[in-house]
Amino acid sequence: VQLQASGGGVVQAGGSLRLSCAHSERTFGRMVVGWFRQAPGKEREFVAAISLRDRSTAYADSVKGRFAISRDTAKTTVYLEMNSLKPEDTAVYYCAADTTIIRSSWSMPAQYDYWGQGTQVTVSS
Repeated sequence: VQLQASGGGVVQAGGSLRLSCAHSERTFGRMVVGWFRQAPGKEREFVAAISLRDRSTAYADSVKGRFAISRDTAKTTVYLEMNSLKPEDTAVYYCAADTTIIRSSWSMPAQYDYWGQGTQVTVSS
């Protein structure tokens, strides 16, 4: 299973970016897709996740109210809409997917079997 993340870039504080995570596998529709980020010298941290089956979502407290995760109707792409960006949001953002993960584990990177390449998000002050 391969995931393709895109949409990163450089933006000023207060600005917005939309990240995309795409895949065309048929089994993708049963998956949970998560977004994680990793800043230099820090551990990879959970950002948000969505069930492609029922669109239920979860967010890290640090991004609630600013970020929104969604999927397209074909279940081939998951988006992370990032608004009111702050310099501390600067990181490499990764998307990940898994077919068997339970909701209580959505925030745990080790529970995801499939990972996309990262996309850099830089927020300038």
